[in-house]
Amino acid sequence: MMNKQEILDNTRDYIRAELSGDGTGHDWWHIHRVIKIAMQIGVKEKADLFIVELGAMLHDLGDFKFHNGDTTVGPRMVKEWLVKQNATDDVIKKVVKIVEEISYKGANVDTPMSSFEGKVVQDADRLDAMGAIGIARAFAYGGSKGREMHNPSHRPKKHNNFDAYKNSKTPTINHFYEKLLLLKDRMNTETAINMAQQRHAFMLTYLDEFYNEWDCDR
Repeated sequence: MMNKQEILDNTRDYIRAELSGDGTGHDWWHIHRVIKIAMQIGVKEKADLFIVELGAMLHDLGDFKFHNGDTTVGPRMVKEWLVKQNATDDVIKKVVKIVEEISYKGANVDTPMSSFEGKVVQDADRLDAMGAIGIARAFAYGGSKGREMHNPSHRPKKHNNFDAYKNSKTPTINHFYEKLLLLKDRMNTETAINMAQQRHAFMLTYLDEFYNEWDCDR
């Protein structure tokens, strides 16, 4: 018989062990923040909090960015883990679906979530990609991939398909225009829409200061 609290406790320990020490911005503390944000949204929006919390914990397991672009790794690892935890078929199906659908796939690519709980987790994940934390994560990831901070000769691109987006190697500042600044208008829930405003505004302020310092010799 499925024990929800035991599954959550085991999964938290598992993910903490898997992701602790990561330096790309996709570490355990990212997961911790996404859980907190997702639960906050989930309470206000009256979502199934068990699915929300479990989906938030597992959403980055087997992330394609660290598996040569293979999007099948994460869902497979999540399913195998939940089977070991004696989760019901319904729970497994719902959480795996969240992991399959959650990722941003390009400026001109729709990424709809098929469940309300999925929308909540996606909102939380995207909120953690915004604001001061989002900026720090963007540069951490870019540095881990050897990308330039900024190169004015490289213009941002609005990718039309997932392959073009995930194979992009443009400077980190471009990522603001290719993803981060677009997230405010891609929130699913009213709660997340409200939460996104301040984080979006901070990113705009940051970019203004970045360009002022970049052109300090003018």
